[in-house]
Amino acid sequence: MKLCYLDCFSGISGDMLLGALLDAGADGERVQAELAKLLPSGWSLSVARVKRGPLVATQVTAHVRETHPHRGLKEILDLIARAELTPRAAVRASEIFQRLAEAEARVHGVPVEKVHFHEVGAVDSILDIAGACVAFELLGIEQFACSALNLGGGRVQTAHGVLPVPAPATAAPVGVTSSLSIPDE
Repeated sequence: MKLCYLDCFSGISGDMLLGALLDAGADGERVQAELAKLLPSGWSLSVARVKRGPLVATQVTAHVRETHPHRGLKEILDLIARAELTPRAAVRASEIFQRLAEAEARVHGVPVEKVHFHEVGAVDSILDIAGACVAFELLGIEQFACSALNLGGGRVQTAHGVLPVPAPATAAPVGVTSSLSIPDE
């Protein structure tokens, strides 16, 4: 069984995670081929080696043509279901979006069905999350662990106005478990 340990000394984002998984050996061309099943057009990924201070890493940048539409959980889950991703990648991506929706619903006081993702509903975020799930599958990752998360501080402008960092949905404890369910293939 392979364990993915994430050392989140400077936080983590979807593009950072995807870059780290490519660094760990996930095949970038296969990740992009799987993502093309999810969203056949309107985006591209660039992958580059970068140096930040004394460290080198793989940077993944999503280039998208859309103008940041709002998507609900059902729309994103339908995209994933139609994509014919591998079962494990599809389940993981769906569960991640479900948990994000539960956190958003909790902090906004609305049912999950009424949640509209803003930043997380954009194509670049969908690519980051689904791409990481595909990369986990390619690497044979079955369990996850991480260091304490550095959540930062201050304020950020969002679709809901100025919010504290971490945003309430980011800090909301929702359905925390030691691993995501993974169907047998």
